[in-house]
Amino acid sequence: MDAKDVVTHVKNLEKNKSDEQTVLRILRILDKELVATEKLLRETKVGVIVNQFKKSSNDEIAKLVKKMIGTWKDAITKEKKKKAAVAAGGSGSGAGTAGGGAHSSHSGNSGPHEPKIQEKYHAKGPRSAKNDGVNTTIYGDKLRDMVIRAFYDALAKESEHPPQSILAIAIDIEKHMWQLNDPGENEKAYKDKYRVIYSNVISKNNRDLKHKITNGDITPEYLVNCDPKELAPEHLRKKLEEIAKQNLFNAQGATLERSVTDRFQCGKCKEKKVSYYQLQTRSADEPLTTFCTCEVCGNRWKFS
Repeated sequence: MDAKDVVTHVKNLEKNKSDEQTVLRILRILDKELVATEKLLRETKVGVIVNQFKKSSNDEIAKLVKKMIGTWKDAITKEKKKKAAVAAGGSGSGAGTAGGGAHSSHSGNSGPHEPKIQEKYHAKGPRSAKNDGVNTTIYGDKLRDMVIRAFYDALAKESEHPPQSILAIAIDIEKHMWQLNDPGENEKAYKDKYRVIYSNVISKNNRDLKHKITNGDITPEYLVNCDPKELAPEHLRKKLEEIAKQNLFNAQGATLERSVTDRFQCGKCKEKKVSYYQLQTRSADEPLTTFCTCEVCGNRWKFS
C-alpha cells in the first residue's frame, strides 16, 4: 500500500468517524496491507488519526487500534536501530582516517556506554561532525538530523573519544527524546526538551556534564528523562536547594504555637479539651491576650 492509498483511507476514516462498521473495515485494511515506515507514517499522519479510535466504545475497534499502533511502533524502532547501526559503523571507518589513524577497541554500534576503555582520538583541529568526517544524516528528517548533529558537535568539542562513540551517544540521546516527544505529534515539546538538554551540555559553568555523558557516567535515557535541575553543577544544585528551602519557609510564614489543655472549659459544650495561644495585643505593660478554641465543638473565645 503506497502513501496515496493510505491518505485515501485516512480521509475516509475522518469522514466516517461515527460509522463503526466503516471504521472497522478501514482499520482492518490498514492493519493487513500497510507496511509501516517512519517516512510513511509521518507523511500520511495515519498514526495520529488511527490513534484517535483507541478509546472507542466499540471494544473490537479499540483492541484493533492498540494492536496496530503497537505493531507500527515496533516496526519503526527496528527501522531506526538498523539505520543507526549502519550510520555509526560507516562513520567510524571514515572518521578514523580523518583523525590521523586513531582506532577504537569497540565498534560504533556497540553502545554509548563504552568510551571509557577506548583509545584516545587525536584530532587535527577543532572537532565537529564536519571536521571529523561524520555523517549525521541518520533519518532523512531535517529536524531530527539537526538535533543529532548539534549534540555531536557539543559533545565532541574538547573530547578525546572516537567519533563513532560520540555519534552513537548523540543518536541515542535523540532517540530517547523522540520516544518521549515524537516531533510529528508534539514538535514544541520535542524542541523544548532539546533546548534544555543542549543548553546544559554547552554551559561553561557545567563543563563536567558532557564529560560524564561521553564517559558513560550519565546515560542518554537518564539525561532525557531526569529533572533538568539534576543536570546542574554541584554548587548550583546546593544553591537551588537553599533557595527552595527559604521560599518554603517564607511561604509558610510565622506559625503560632498552640497548646491543648484541660485548664479551660468551653462555655458552649462544657468540654475541657481546649487549644490556646497567647499574643501581646496591647501595650507591653498589659497582660497577654489568650485565644482559645474548643477542640470538640470548634467554639472560640479570648480573654486577658
